[in-house]
Amino acid sequence: MDELNGRMIACQLLIAGLIARVANDSTEPLRFLTDFRDEMHAVVRGINIAGMENTERVRQSARQTVDELFSLMKPPSPPESEIAE
Repeated sequence: MDELNGRMIACQLLIAGLIARVANDSTEPLRFLTDFRDEMHAVVRGINIAGMENTERVRQSARQTVDELFSLMKPPSPPESEIAE
């Protein structure tokens, strides 16, 4: 189980890095992150979870993970050339 948890954390970090990279290239990074988070919430709501009686608990945990992932991101810092002025 520890190996699975470690792999999940590694995947979350990789995804966070990819999303942040794309957001940095976006003209409106905060809007991009907000829209992407909303899309991820929609995906979580639509996932078909078979074999469980209480799927809402799983969905809530997945939404919380998405929110935690996006809370780690912040808008990019201004370029150094703007700071020097």
